[in-house]
Amino acid sequence: MHFGADYHPEHWVYPFDGTPENPEARWARDAQLMVAAGINVVRMGEFCWGLYEPEEGRYDFDWMRRVMDIMQQAGIQVVLGTPTAAPPLWLARKHPEILPKDDKGLTLHPGTRHAYSMNSEVYWDYTRKIVTALAEALGDHPQLIGWQIDNGIGGHGTEFSYNEETKHDWELWLKQKYETVERLNNCLGLRFWSQVVADFSEVPMPMRAPTVHNPALLLDWMRFASDTCVAYVAMQAEILRKITPDKPITTNFRALTRHYDHFDMAENLDFAALDSYATLKHKPSYNAVELDMMRSLKKSGIRLPGGETEGFWVIEQKAGNVNWQEVNSLLRPGVVRLFTYQSVSRGANGILYFFWRSPRIGSEKFYGGVLTHDGRGTNRVYREISQIGEEMKLLAPILKGTQVKAEVAILFSHPNVWALQFPMQPNRHFNQREHMMRFYNALHDRNIPVDFARPTEDLSRYKLVIAPSLHLLEGGEADLLKLYVQNGGTLVATFNTALVDEHNIAPIDGYPHDMTDLFGMEVLEFDPIPPEEENHIVFKGEFPVTHLHAAKLWCDIIEPAECQVLGTFSKDFYAGRPAMTINQFGLGQAVYIGFMSDQPFYLDLVEWLRRKCDLFPLLKVPESVEVSMRQNDERRIYFVLNHNNSPVRLHFYKPVHDYLTGATYTGNYDLAPLGVLVLDEKVSPEAASPGPGSETPTPTPAA
Repeated sequence: MHFGADYHPEHWVYPFDGTPENPEARWARDAQLMVAAGINVVRMGEFCWGLYEPEEGRYDFDWMRRVMDIMQQAGIQVVLGTPTAAPPLWLARKHPEILPKDDKGLTLHPGTRHAYSMNSEVYWDYTRKIVTALAEALGDHPQLIGWQIDNGIGGHGTEFSYNEETKHDWELWLKQKYETVERLNNCLGLRFWSQVVADFSEVPMPMRAPTVHNPALLLDWMRFASDTCVAYVAMQAEILRKITPDKPITTNFRALTRHYDHFDMAENLDFAALDSYATLKHKPSYNAVELDMMRSLKKSGIRLPGGETEGFWVIEQKAGNVNWQEVNSLLRPGVVRLFTYQSVSRGANGILYFFWRSPRIGSEKFYGGVLTHDGRGTNRVYREISQIGEEMKLLAPILKGTQVKAEVAILFSHPNVWALQFPMQPNRHFNQREHMMRFYNALHDRNIPVDFARPTEDLSRYKLVIAPSLHLLEGGEADLLKLYVQNGGTLVATFNTALVDEHNIAPIDGYPHDMTDLFGMEVLEFDPIPPEEENHIVFKGEFPVTHLHAAKLWCDIIEPAECQVLGTFSKDFYAGRPAMTINQFGLGQAVYIGFMSDQPFYLDLVEWLRRKCDLFPLLKVPESVEVSMRQNDERRIYFVLNHNNSPVRLHFYKPVHDYLTGATYTGNYDLAPLGVLVLDEKVSPEAASPGPGSETPTPTPAA
């Protein structure tokens, strides 16, 4: 287990710390405090280009080597960031063409980070130089265990630039994809509003215009911008692998908030790493979903520092308050520890806290760190991190080689997300992320592990696949979903599914496009309804309900064929028509939900699906308690987390062992507010993976 901090030694030289006689004196003191807190790794250097290269061609890496030498003496390993997120001012002065332009054609000026266009060949050239020089200067240091490329790729809207050079790259990208102008005009439907082109050079970038651009054009622009981000990272990765082939490579993802394809990006990396903003979330599931997404980005070919081949890192775990909300409240005692265990429980094999110390300078000086401005190491957060550090030393041996396994997948497609964010949607109140979260919340609250997957992945490992509003299905994806069901899988799809193809063009063969046979029905029309209105569902047959469920925002008008009807609408002109159906297809079954509802419906749905698919909660605990599990061939390790500010009573019918305290508990146990238990269950190799008929784990709530 790598346990560490994001360290910025460039902040802590005289006059900000140290002395005139020994300007770098603080570095050794920081290393001492890190060791005392159990820290064994730091990430450094991600914003240091102007210090590495104060003027063009004159490099100074010696100061960073001195920091790394101090870390070596302390036994602390190092991940270095390439510094390309913050180009030096001299570069912008010499080459102002590297600066990005926004969709109004206005230049975004230097003096901050991310002031560059990823379509600038000049910036690529200077990137190659600094990354090569950095790797050659420091890549042989014995403490170096990995690289982070750039920092927050695409941050502050810089996935996109509208420069002349971007226009040139855009034309080449379109030409490579479509080959002929005729095919481009047809695939994008440019005859709408007579926007046909006679040459690839005529295709506009979607800059600010009197009204909306063609959505097919917008979708390709998103793909182009994503490919640009991925190519820029891949270029740096190629350099680093050539010079330091044994050092794993990552970049720091901001889960689901950047406009590039995270799965595509992960393919070019050895492991995924997350910037966690857990301080901001109010529901545990809203932290958990980002962790599960990060774990899902790379399911094979993983190479972590230390030799692990499963999992991911949280490379920026917030240690304290952030500085960019309207009110930047402190994290209460115990919250950082709880969030750390939530990350570890969902597969994180590295946790690094951001910052090590709140900086005295710059725009983030009131950003909470492990240390406060005084740097003494007597503050509350440092003590809490030190406790976690001691606990991680205990857990590291048993966590090694374990992984999270899920039998449920939620399908996620970046082109689909982009398409649903464009203007002129059937219902602008519909939010695909919120819709997806209602399924995820229900699974999370029932302690059923979840992966995320693209529709093109091998889904055969999952008993249940949920496809919430796959508005856009690309070529071949429908066939893959049919194959999954035909071979015995259970697929749940919803309204707003397969309304357009990969070119954002509506089908002529009915909704859901190319899948009416799979679901045994056809959607004849769909009725978007305003937020203040609702329909209601009358359920029948095998579907159990706890109370009346509403249909909100969207109602599909379904014509059944071979399917079985599970529920109908109760009013309007489509009263009595199917609202929810199930269809046997090959060896499997396909469920279709033609409406959106409130959270209680999805809890009922998951309970029904759980029985239908032989899915078992990890542990039987009160609903307010979160449970996750990591496992290998020898043992299962359960993490029991209380996110409440009050104790929760558990009941153990037979003795359980807690790794954190070494204690054995039986009978009633009150899990403290924000408390954590780490319990084990040894298993034989043939029972290493839970499945139908497997024995449920021992901890259960009181009757």
